[in-house]
Amino acid sequence: MPPSPSPRPQAAAPPLRDRGDACPGALRLHPAADGHLARIRLPAGDLTARQAAVLADAAELLGDGHLSLTSRGNAEIRGLAEGCGGRLAALLDEAGLLPSAAHERIRNILASPLAGLDRHTPSDVRRWARELDALLCASASATALSGRFLFVLDDGRGDVAALGGDVSLLAEAAGTGPAGSALLRVGDDPAALRIAGPDAPRAALAAAEAFLTAAEASGSGAWRVRELPDGHGLRAPDVAGALRSAGIEAAYVAGAPASATRTSPPYPDSAAPGIVEGPDGDRALSVLAPLGRLSAAQWRLAATIAADDGSGALRLTPWRGIVLPGLPAAAAPGRLAELGAAGLITDPASPWHRLGACTGRPGCAKSRTDVRADATAAVAAGTVVPGDAPAGPPGLPVYWSGCERRCGHPHGTWVDVLATTAGYRVALVSPDAAPDTAPPATRTTAAPPPAP
Repeated sequence: MPPSPSPRPQAAAPPLRDRGDACPGALRLHPAADGHLARIRLPAGDLTARQAAVLADAAELLGDGHLSLTSRGNAEIRGLAEGCGGRLAALLDEAGLLPSAAHERIRNILASPLAGLDRHTPSDVRRWARELDALLCASASATALSGRFLFVLDDGRGDVAALGGDVSLLAEAAGTGPAGSALLRVGDDPAALRIAGPDAPRAALAAAEAFLTAAEASGSGAWRVRELPDGHGLRAPDVAGALRSAGIEAAYVAGAPASATRTSPPYPDSAAPGIVEGPDGDRALSVLAPLGRLSAAQWRLAATIAADDGSGALRLTPWRGIVLPGLPAAAAPGRLAELGAAGLITDPASPWHRLGACTGRPGCAKSRTDVRADATAAVAAGTVVPGDAPAGPPGLPVYWSGCERRCGHPHGTWVDVLATTAGYRVALVSPDAAPDTAPPATRTTAAPPPAP
């Protein structure tokens, strides 16, 4: 078994950001080794079947014919030719996927993907997500946010609360008021502010604007709350003042829970594929994309099922999956089998479940090897790690990375498969252990060093 993770060393000083954020968007394409990359923000992962069809068209007409799903529930198109940005923007705009050109990179809103769908449904924070998105797009000051700044809206089950939000809202039971309440947190501050449910979207925007004020005062150019230097950090009491200025009442809560606020009944695992039973007899289908990539044909199949048998909507998840709500109970098993036959992950026991990888070569010039091909070969050999390396405790995510940046790696505790010049290093990483200092569980040369 992998060793226990080593303690994280004393935290390094936050970076000094002396340049603008170059995070890619739908209008700002990013040059990569396999062409240009566009990242389309989909707040709460929501899109209609028609919008999904437009993304498939764009991937085939302009890109490499595939779509990538990100750990924030967004979509990416790769292999774009230089100079196609205007055509792509026109397609997205016509489909309603670009409500504001000035705000398109900051619409990073992650929400519990099963909110309102499972039989024991908690608060539908997805309505908050829509309201917050509208507020962001109407705010001139919000355009100063980084493309990496993240809003997280958890419906109370704790599935997305720990995914690294800069501003997080955790829904509480409706017993605290006629419309429920929410806990608002900033960065890693263990304290929170309790606010009325209807105020949650406005409060989230006010907290983000408080961050911008703190970042400007610090002179650090910080992109995220965790990057604010000592003496300029943002905590719940600081945000409370911003809320008061916005006319929002808030109560300070020390040591607020970081995950679920409800204990019964248990909720379905949002990250697991399969059929989700709804409160009204309908079903939702949850599927995952192997290593986060779908062909345009697989994507279109999901969109067709959503349009023909579902509610006409799709939800992308931070686990690089798709949820299709609103199917009749009789149609759900057959449609799930159809998605499985098309190569999507439909069984929680699949070795592809919880297995991820960065882009790797040939798409990323910084990668030391083709990690996706190596991960695929490992699955074919009956494992999820290189060679005879131990896979770590069962149920943990396993993530293959082509370099130390580990783009898109999971949060929490995970098994780190890192390509080095000597082969792959496998290590267990937790929130209390730094990836670059955690002791390796084993070393293997299952993959050769990259060509120079």
